[in-house]
Amino acid sequence: MHLTALDWVIIVVSVAIMFVPAIVLARRAGKNTAEFFVAGRQAPWWLIGISLVATTFSTDTPNLVTNLVRTGGIAGNWVWWAFLLTGMATVFFFARLWRRSGVLTDLEFYEQRYSGKAAAFVRGFRAVYLGLFFNCFVIASVNLAAAKIASILFGIPELETLLIGASFPVIFASISGLWGVMVTDMLQFCITMTSAFAAAFFAIRSSQVGGLHGLLQHIHAVHPNLLNVLPDFSDWKTAAAIFVIPLTVAWWSSWYPGAEPGGGSYVAQRMLSAKTEQDSVFGTLLFLVMHYALRPWPWIIVALASVIVYPTLGDIQHRFPNLPPNLLGNDIAYPAMLVFLPAGFAGFMVAGLFAAYRSTLETHLNWGTSYLVHDLYRRFIRPDKSEKHYVLVGRIFTVVLMLLAIALTFQLDNAQQTFHLIVSIGAGTGLVYLLRWFWWRVNAWTEVSAMAASFAVSLTFFALSKAGHTFDDNVVLLTTVGITTVVWLAVTFLTPPVDDATLDAFYEKVRPAGAGWAKVRNRTGAPASPDSLPASLLCWVLGLVGIYAALFGTGAYLYGHALQGVIYTVIVIVAAVWLARLTSRARVRSPQRSQGG
Repeated sequence: MHLTALDWVIIVVSVAIMFVPAIVLARRAGKNTAEFFVAGRQAPWWLIGISLVATTFSTDTPNLVTNLVRTGGIAGNWVWWAFLLTGMATVFFFARLWRRSGVLTDLEFYEQRYSGKAAAFVRGFRAVYLGLFFNCFVIASVNLAAAKIASILFGIPELETLLIGASFPVIFASISGLWGVMVTDMLQFCITMTSAFAAAFFAIRSSQVGGLHGLLQHIHAVHPNLLNVLPDFSDWKTAAAIFVIPLTVAWWSSWYPGAEPGGGSYVAQRMLSAKTEQDSVFGTLLFLVMHYALRPWPWIIVALASVIVYPTLGDIQHRFPNLPPNLLGNDIAYPAMLVFLPAGFAGFMVAGLFAAYRSTLETHLNWGTSYLVHDLYRRFIRPDKSEKHYVLVGRIFTVVLMLLAIALTFQLDNAQQTFHLIVSIGAGTGLVYLLRWFWWRVNAWTEVSAMAASFAVSLTFFALSKAGHTFDDNVVLLTTVGITTVVWLAVTFLTPPVDDATLDAFYEKVRPAGAGWAKVRNRTGAPASPDSLPASLLCWVLGLVGIYAALFGTGAYLYGHALQGVIYTVIVIVAAVWLARLTSRARVRSPQRSQGG
């Protein structure tokens, strides 16, 4: 890509603007760990939603979508569209519970929900497991995508890209804390979404594609199956892999950042930073609307156009002869399409990709550091230090995390491989994170055994694949889920339950609904939960119907199917109105501020 003076001005200005929140909010972030890690619990719903959607808009996301479309068609996106079921459950079943808990991190929850040495162990274990190991995998996958983009667009070597690019998010995350991350996210989201639409617009305007009509006509003539939103069920193996298993098993069984069963990681961090319970609910709902209904189609259009411009990987290699062989893959077709951007828009796209890269890494660095500082260092190593000391340690850990992730980046190959690895690492643990809120019998050893089993099985498969053995991704997933589930169920009933005093205190503070806490509720005589599980279930269904209808309706309009588009639009409106009425009633019944606020 050739950048003009105008492009460079746009890039420099966009980067400079991002320094403003970091500088302005640095002093506030340095006051204490509550300001640094949960924004003083004063974040409004709209900022929470925009921050979350900006975080999940990373450099590897459009690469992943392109990889999925080129290899499995639009229907291939069900491997991540299915996680809407998880996210919507978080909105209507768990967001209020998280906010009521009043913890600083979701790992602090463990010593509120469980008791004794087991609770302390799972908190420390998970701080290292997620904050260090798992987090490094996610950061490394984003680094890999950035390296591929830089190699395609500018021919910059992988190591040089990582050292230069990583310095910015490290500086921002270590200085400004969560307030700075969220405010910067808001600005970066505007840049990234605009650049994504620009990439789609100029991709279909290229001479090879010939506009939206030419795109659809060509794909329909040569690769008609790529346009299907649902898979071809006559090919049961493929349909099961990309549709059936994600919708029946993966969404509730796997732990994936941004779509954790029961909420967790940076999603929980944003919910804990909310001003009220309602801000927690509406913030996560806004995130899901933008994540699943707004963003996918610009990426899909670019991916479909890339099938015309670069039918094979050899075409990409021919167009970019200096591309290192280890970076060549279907995921790299997205940055390969950006060469069609004209002056001005090219700079805007580079700024958008850099913003997406920084937004995701800043969140993961702040989130991972919160675990390592608050749940490991402060809890087990130096519990008697000042707030400023812990903030300083957090800034040091931020740098260490990034250096470790850079080293891991060189062990990964492509976006789709990384996605499946991350899903498989958390496979089988998801049901535990759902049940712990609604069943008193789940204990700390349940969680430790689930994480350990899942991690051991998935890494065994990963090591064997590196040694030359091949395994179907869904066989890996189902095997990991099966083994993990057997392990944690056995451990749950073979270990003693949480003591009554801890269970009573947890119920009185968080007040989860359902029959799973009847024994504790009757023992304590505490008031019943203000939540209604049937109402939450109805809201969950309406949310799913509305967002999926918006997603498919957009596709119908793009395909020129106006009647289908109108039907989907009516479904969206009905679901939204019904959902608004239900949530307004809940707002009247429940207090605006939680006990933990």
